[in-house]
Amino acid sequence: MQAPSVGGVMLPRGNGQPVRLSRGASLTDFAEKINANPASLVAVMMNLGEMVTATQSVSDETLRLLAEEMNYVLEIVSPEEEDRELLESFDIEFGEDEGGEEALVSRPPVVTVMGHVDHGKTRLLDAIRKTNVVAGEAGGITQHIGAYQVSSEVNGEDRKITFIDTPGHEAFTAMRARGAKSTDIAILVVAANDGVMPQTIEALNHAKAAEVPIVVAVNKIDVEGADPTKVRGQLTEFGLVAEEYGGDTMFVDISAKQGLNIEALLEAVVLTADASLDLRANPEQDAQGIAIESHLDRGRGAVSTVLVQRGTLRIGDTVVVGDAYGRVRAMLDDNGQNVQEAGPSTPVLVLGLTNVPGAGDNLLVVDEDRTARQIAEKRAARERNANFARKGVRFSLENLDEALKAGLVQELNLIIKGDASGSVEALESSLLQLDVGEEVDIRILHRGVGAVTESDINLATGSDAIVIGFNVRAAGRAEQMAEREGVDVRYYSVIYQAIEEIEAALKGLLKPEYEEVELGTAEIREIFRSSKLGNIAGVLVRSGEVKRNTKARLLRDGKVIAESLNISGLRRFKDDVTEIREGFEGGINLGNFNDIKIDDVIATYEMREKPRG
Repeated sequence: MQAPSVGGVMLPRGNGQPVRLSRGASLTDFAEKINANPASLVAVMMNLGEMVTATQSVSDETLRLLAEEMNYVLEIVSPEEEDRELLESFDIEFGEDEGGEEALVSRPPVVTVMGHVDHGKTRLLDAIRKTNVVAGEAGGITQHIGAYQVSSEVNGEDRKITFIDTPGHEAFTAMRARGAKSTDIAILVVAANDGVMPQTIEALNHAKAAEVPIVVAVNKIDVEGADPTKVRGQLTEFGLVAEEYGGDTMFVDISAKQGLNIEALLEAVVLTADASLDLRANPEQDAQGIAIESHLDRGRGAVSTVLVQRGTLRIGDTVVVGDAYGRVRAMLDDNGQNVQEAGPSTPVLVLGLTNVPGAGDNLLVVDEDRTARQIAEKRAARERNANFARKGVRFSLENLDEALKAGLVQELNLIIKGDASGSVEALESSLLQLDVGEEVDIRILHRGVGAVTESDINLATGSDAIVIGFNVRAAGRAEQMAEREGVDVRYYSVIYQAIEEIEAALKGLLKPEYEEVELGTAEIREIFRSSKLGNIAGVLVRSGEVKRNTKARLLRDGKVIAESLNISGLRRFKDDVTEIREGFEGGINLGNFNDIKIDDVIATYEMREKPRG
């Protein structure tokens, strides 16, 4: 077989040598590796029937096709390996404690609570940290990841334990797996009345894969039909043998609802850590850690909950977290109190980052702002190139089935925006795991935190993508732009509703009956207190018209704060009215809902029957 030749010029031909390239590399990157002219590789691709420019990011398949033609073996560098090589180029070692044994000191255990949905994980965390998370969750399901630190007295000594609060529904499998990898011990919550369920086994497998010790919390021992002994017997089949049966797994019978035996559970965690693990870290080195959760906060910018794993993080440190960087302006603990420094196993909310990092991104303290910026920019460029290498086509969920049958589309392109990075990542992971046959692939073109913007709509227009907003809405002129361009934008507040709807669309089962029609938006300019009616919003109607007795939602900085509100009262000056039109001022009463602030937006809508077809 002859070496490839273009215009009479012989190209360098490999003899099965490996060529290492990152995701989304270009023909120029390939040419540099084999000392060839990029223009000649463009010509080779043309001969293979592919029109590719020299600097364009191309897919792994295209690079493999070229490598086979040139008799090279392509090796696509994994993102983890790529990142390790990037950090090594800056002489940074991630994941290692500096110094010898004498530099290490003991640190608190980091714990993840796992288990089947509805078995009481969130209520257990409530009981531990004495706050109510459930009340604020859509559908009673934990949607975000947070981290909290508590103290417990064990053998007369005050011991700290850090909890990572992972979401509970099966849709969050990926985050739960990542949570296990970033923790030392897993608490497996099993309801005494239900016993071992499918997600219990799934959570157990994640903990085993992460090779972390497990403490079993047998919850709901106070309800009818509770049988803790049955739970112990069931888990024996999966290799978890209770201490009283001669095993080495600690089981604690608890009632999260009544707060029974919570201290005993914390003691079991500390004793398991002491017996099975050597939890030590060097608090004197530059801090390293992991981002647990991040979001955009009005007035404070990008904020990220990070877990310091080694070293000590201090105010003023220059940090890089994923593709975000900045100086630590302030740090808050889980009670919202300002702290000056955070040592190993301490979770803190960090302010001062340039943008929102992803859940699971690593945190590094570096010497100079310039170094942080360079690392962040290289990471961002790498991710951008990987995204550019993906191609696709435009339609809506309703006509997806027809497009599939007509052969117009082989993949569903999605853009996901959410209120927090953990939710976005979980939704992405769940969607990519949908099994809908071989007819169609799902590609996530972009994901991000914050409101749906005009740039998201631009990207969707150019790539025929569907935009999903999770607990966020469109900002500025993005809504009108989406209507003008015909981009399908979907809003959800419960994660598995989005998954079910997209799965139904992919299977041709989607039968939309109603659609939401926006009637008008009003911006809150003043707030009046009324002893009889509660808070009344003094508003200026920005668009459309606001009508009495219609549905409304409250938006704060593009995020949905409250859903399914009712416009129970409308006033113009002293008169009750049925509607207020665009450009006019008035007063709005939202019934029993009083959590309103100046600059909030009240968006009113109604559900109208939508013809199918």
